[in-house]
Amino acid sequence: MKAKKLVEQYQAGHRDFRGVKMLGFLVIRGANLRRAMMAGTDLSGANLAWANLCEARLFEANLSGVDLSRAKMTKARLFETNLSGANLTGAQMGEANLEGADLSGAKLDEANLSGATLRGVDLSGARLGLANLSGANLSGADLSGAKLSGANLTRANLSGANLSGADLSGARLGGADLSKANLSGANLNDIKAREARWFWTNLRGATVTDEPLAQVVSLEGATLPDGTRHE
Repeated sequence: MKAKKLVEQYQAGHRDFRGVKMLGFLVIRGANLRRAMMAGTDLSGANLAWANLCEARLFEANLSGVDLSRAKMTKARLFETNLSGANLTGAQMGEANLEGADLSGAKLDEANLSGATLRGVDLSGARLGLANLSGANLSGADLSGAKLSGANLTRANLSGANLSGADLSGARLGGADLSKANLSGANLNDIKAREARWFWTNLRGATVTDEPLAQVVSLEGATLPDGTRHE
């Protein structure tokens, strides 16, 4: 299906595009695809910048390399979706479901993912500078090598997440759950972590000032940057 045909069908009231494969480069910048059913669709390399995909169903779709910068994707369903290398800069993804999605190498700087479900997501090497992840569920997610400088992670669930080598400098982690997370070698300079939970967290080799660690609720069982175990 060509991009023009897809937009024409949507404007005519059609919403079910399951399994569609696009012919040629898809450019529907700023298109209104709210609540569209696009599960299993191959949109790799498409330009969907500024598009309205609120509540759209894109689970198990191929969106690798897609330009979704500034797109509206509130409450979109993107679980098990391939978004590797996608540009989601400034995207509005509050309460979206991305469980099990591949976001490796994706650009999510200044994106809004507040309250989103990101359980088990691959965000390795992703860029999340100044992103809003407050209240998001990132349990078991792979954030190894991710850039999270200045990100808002207040009350986020990061239990069991892999943040090894991640840059969290200046991030806000107040009330976040980092229990059993791996932060070995992470940059934690200037973080704000009041009331964060670090039970059995691995902080070995992490760069961190004394002040944030003094603010946390508990470091019980945590491996500190110097390799010692906190009792």
